[in-house]
Amino acid sequence: MVLKVFFPSCCSSAESGILIGRWISEQNSAVILAVVHFPFIPVQVKQYLSELQRVTKVNVSVLGSWNNSKQEKEESLSEFLEDLGTIFSHEPWIQISKEGDSKFWSCSTLQKRSNNHREEEIILVYYDQRKVMLSCLHPPLDTAASTAQEAEDASRLSAIFDTVAKSKVLFMTDRYDDGPIKLTHWQSDGVEASIIVELMKQASVPACMLLTFLLSLISGACKSRMLKFWPLSFLWSKLSTCEQLAHRLQHLQVISSNKKAQNQTQLMRKANIFVSLLIDVALGILLMSWLYRKNRIGHLADTLIPVADHVAEELQDLLQWLMGAPAGLKMNRALDQVLGRFFLYHIHLWISYIHLMSPFIEMILWYVGLSACLGLTVALCILSDILALLTFHIYCFYVYGARLYCLKIYGLSSLWRLFRGKKWNVLRQRVDSCSYDLDQLFIGTLLFTILLFLLPTTALYYLVFTLLRLLVVIVQGLIHLLVDLVDSLPLYSIILRLCRSYRLAAGVKFRVLEQQDGKPLRLLMQINPLSYGSVVQTYRLPTYSCYPKDSWASLCKKLFLGELIYPWKHKGEKQD
Repeated sequence: MVLKVFFPSCCSSAESGILIGRWISEQNSAVILAVVHFPFIPVQVKQYLSELQRVTKVNVSVLGSWNNSKQEKEESLSEFLEDLGTIFSHEPWIQISKEGDSKFWSCSTLQKRSNNHREEEIILVYYDQRKVMLSCLHPPLDTAASTAQEAEDASRLSAIFDTVAKSKVLFMTDRYDDGPIKLTHWQSDGVEASIIVELMKQASVPACMLLTFLLSLISGACKSRMLKFWPLSFLWSKLSTCEQLAHRLQHLQVISSNKKAQNQTQLMRKANIFVSLLIDVALGILLMSWLYRKNRIGHLADTLIPVADHVAEELQDLLQWLMGAPAGLKMNRALDQVLGRFFLYHIHLWISYIHLMSPFIEMILWYVGLSACLGLTVALCILSDILALLTFHIYCFYVYGARLYCLKIYGLSSLWRLFRGKKWNVLRQRVDSCSYDLDQLFIGTLLFTILLFLLPTTALYYLVFTLLRLLVVIVQGLIHLLVDLVDSLPLYSIILRLCRSYRLAAGVKFRVLEQQDGKPLRLLMQINPLSYGSVVQTYRLPTYSCYPKDSWASLCKKLFLGELIYPWKHKGEKQD
């Protein structure tokens, strides 16, 4: 049977002593965590290990001896290290020795019952203790496609990574401590720390308390009864700016929470939210500084009115074209003139409204620009809402055309069932047979003929205004895609993958160092980092997703039947 010994590379130059670690009997492997140097008292070592087991919940014990003799091999030291196996009861007793500057180490196991060296194949695996300690091993994302062997290998690796990660208390002691036991591990020369990080930890406590207090006031104001009355409740549910502010408020509550993260996933989620907020606000401040420089707000306000007038003129020309013979089509002249004049009157009202608001547009844009300090996503949501307000007349045209077209479509389908002696059963939601008299069939024929000949005129207006509405929705969709990208992109995880890829481990790979007959096979364990796609898929932040998740078939069906497309409604919500 193959015995695998995972040896930390930081202990390769340690002085002689005993090896402490965890024995994993299911894998027939030993994970070495540290080397205890001479001199030591065995009773104190056992007490230290029992206290360590109580704190870390890891079965840490003495696994064997380590002999690092830089000169000729001393028989007395070798015999003494073998005798230690009688004091520390562990089977098998692992003996690893390094002779001088030799590349090959000798590694053997001793069975205390038979007092003989056991002849079995030994694989010595070196691992970087610091990287394994700080890394987080991720299971395969596609668990359905992974085989049973891959799942078993992942569980074996997880046991090794968990052993090193849970032994954090062991690595907090260094050689400068005055304790009776001297250890060699990855932090034996000094505990790794940062003054900046420690200062930020101290400053985060009062900052989180202040932020929690402010958020409680804002949450209380948002939950007040004033916002539950119409029209404030209607605006709060329809404006994407309000949705984004509520979403960011939830993020601030997660960050300022004094509840400690229970696992690596929650910790990474908090870090990703914090970095996302930080970058969002930084980009918003840059946008605000750009807007208020060189009077760009005034130039934007001066450009907005001519653009709105130009759009209105283009719509008037389009309606004049539809009121004639568009593309040589023969339309119903009476209905064509009624619809055209109706929509022209709405455009006239819209132009009057824009010119009425023109003296206040610069002031409105000036105050709206200040909202960019809340973040780039808030500014983009305000831009989407402004676009919706500026194209409100196009939305009205689309609703009028869609309602009229939908009425005729459902009227024609109902009258078509009348010709076949059928009717729609509302209670049972099915088509049943029905007998009609002569008068009903005559009136149904007249109505069907009228609706059928008026349908092309209505369908043309519906088609034109639907295309205009879809153009506006596509622009708003692109803006919200950018907002969702900033909200959901795990920037901290991506930066961590770029700078310290070993922190996000997908698995390991082994590289052969040396191999010689009579000597143990030496391997180097290296960490395989997660791919960038897996990082985004694993740590992607949830968004409020204001756009419905309709399929293309459902969208085409709605467009054909004349059903309204609401970009702010969730899938499954009741629509008008």
